[in-house]
Amino acid sequence: MKISIITATWNSGATLRDTLESVLQQSYTNYEILIIDGGSSDNTHDIVEEYIPKFDGRLHWHTGKDKGLYDAMNKGIARATGDIIGILNSDDFYADSDVLSRIAEECRNVEAVYGDLDFVDASDTSRVVRQWRGSQHRPGAFLKGWHPAHPTFYARRKCYERLGGFDISFDVSADFELMLRFLEANRLSNRYIPHTFVKMRMGGESTGSIGKIIQGNKNVLRAFRKNGFKVPPFYLLRRLAPKALNLIKNKMHI
Repeated sequence: MKISIITATWNSGATLRDTLESVLQQSYTNYEILIIDGGSSDNTHDIVEEYIPKFDGRLHWHTGKDKGLYDAMNKGIARATGDIIGILNSDDFYADSDVLSRIAEECRNVEAVYGDLDFVDASDTSRVVRQWRGSQHRPGAFLKGWHPAHPTFYARRKCYERLGGFDISFDVSADFELMLRFLEANRLSNRYIPHTFVKMRMGGESTGSIGKIIQGNKNVLRAFRKNGFKVPPFYLLRRLAPKALNLIKNKMHI
């Protein structure tokens, strides 16, 4: 099964090499990586040009103005030719060389898979700040505060063709809305893989400020309404409490 990896970039020169190197190190090689650049003014383009020969025709890139991160991701989805589609952000990288092989194996039997995630210090990526340990989806789980870590979420391309891509009216948390739509509203067959897929630098699009966190949670509530779900009482508390506990736990072990 061919995997399409979509990486949106905008002035990503400081981190993009780590991202690309982690793809090159994968033991599973039936993939393509699509870099969708929003018109970078740093050395992002130079790095992409440097890495094109290393991928032996598996790296494709497009540059031009977009309407933000999720619009760039949608452009990548539209260009994808793989059986499976996943997102690898330009400041994230795969945790080890077996990630894609695990995804390909499990996606033979289900429509979507997801795994675990480590949040790491932006200046020292060997230091884990917080861990996201997932679990298997059950109907109604989203309403209880559960959802997968989006950087670990991979789904069949035919699911995107049937259900659509990211709703760019959600300037933050369009990834949550998409997973809610795929797993909870449309009940795609899915499987949790208890393995760390991605190392994610703290300070990205959804973790960079209190303002974005607040806006993200407002969008989460709107995502439920859009998909016909009534938000349960104390939902946000149930959603945020496990993350706070994980953060405290990891700080105690640093």
